[in-house]
This record gives sequence, structure tokens and C-alpha cells, in this order.
Amino acid sequence: MQKAITCLYKRPNASTRLIFFPWAGGGSIFFANWGRWFDESIEVYSVMLAGRESRSRESFAQNIDQIVDEVCEFLLPLLHEKSLAFFGHSFGSLTSFATAVRLKEKYGVEPIHLFVSGISAPHSELRLHTDKKSEKTDEDLLCWLSTAGGTPTAILQNKEALKMFIPAMKADLRIVESFMYEKPDGQVLSCGLTCFDGNEDTPHDLEGLKNKRASKAKRILRAWQQRTQKGP
Repeated sequence: MQKAITCLYKRPNASTRLIFFPWAGGGSIFFANWGRWFDESIEVYSVMLAGRESRSRESFAQNIDQIVDEVCEFLLPLLHEKSLAFFGHSFGSLTSFATAVRLKEKYGVEPIHLFVSGISAPHSELRLHTDKKSEKTDEDLLCWLSTAGGTPTAILQNKEALKMFIPAMKADLRIVESFMYEKPDGQVLSCGLTCFDGNEDTPHDLEGLKNKRASKAKRILRAWQQRTQKGP
């Protein structure tokens, strides 16, 4: 498990394990450190993808199925010990959703709750009309990151850190851009769902910036709810 999952704060008596899925280019340490903020009932694990941190010598995943297959392999033994909940941010929202669907369809198990943040629903047409950021030059990508916000200034100004961060981010963005999910007839998951969309984040629907923040948030939530049986 240590190869693909990081846990910095062991809580053997916890009743639930909360599994975090990182954003594009992200590692596992940021979310793994969140373990300090939870009480003894929650044990935090963070997914470590190939090509970063202690796995820096490994090749990046080429598609979302490679990520899902690997994460499922490590999560399956845990599912029979304690309940699991998933939290994914941006790119991590897609990988956490895809992992939950695979566990449900192939193994008949799923997390007790899915938390998603900072991205439109998997089947949203908005995702089909965004420019391919993975094809930007490093300079243009950095310019976009600096205006979009969310990336620490220390990383953007650290040339050595960027040498590791940019290739990982582009690899993850290619997966996001190639991920296609057709809207099914019914719900694919029965677990609870909570969606987060920051008021000060760069919105996915730019037309909703000025006067449609509330309606935009409802559209995003409603779209995600179509993938699950329960609301937030």
C-alpha cells in the first residue's frame, strides 16, 4: 500500500478512512498532512500517482484506467476492514469518481460518500469545449497557472520545482482532456455526494461569473447529482 498511498497519521481505531485524490500535477503529501486536523474516528490516506515523489522514476499514467486499476488494487483490502470515503479536487474529482464507479461495477462495493471539488460533472459538455492546456508551451502554461490561481507562488518561482511539476501536470491534463464519459440512463452510484466550488476560484463557466454564481453552482451540483442517488 505504501507505494501508491500515503498515510502520515495512523489511527488504528478510526471507523472510517478518507481517501484523497490529488489535482493535476499534485503529489500526496499536501492532502496526507490533512490527517492532523481530523479526530481519532478518521484516518486520512492520500493517493500517490506514478511519476512524482518517491515514484518519480516511474512513467506517468497514460489514461485514467491505469490510475483506477492501480488505486483499486490497493483499496480492495481496505474495503473489508473499514468504511471508505473519497475526496477529489479538480483532476482528482474525475479519478475519484472513476475509481468509485469501477469498485461498484466490478466488485459490488463503493465508498460511503464522494466529495468532489473544482470541476464540472464527468459528462458535462463544458469539458468538451475547453482548450487543451496540455498542449500549451511551458511558458503559456505557467502564465495560465498564475492567472487561474491555486498554485503556490513558491512553486511558480522555483525553477527546480517546475522541472518536476510541469511534466506531471501536463501528463494529468492529457488524461483529463481525453476522458470521455457518456451520460447514463440512471444513477451509477448510490453513495452520498457533496460538491465544492470556491467563490473566488476561476469558474468553469465564465459566463456565470458576474450575476449567475448561484445558478451556476446549482447547475454543477445538479449535474453531479445525476451520477448518484443521493444529494449532499
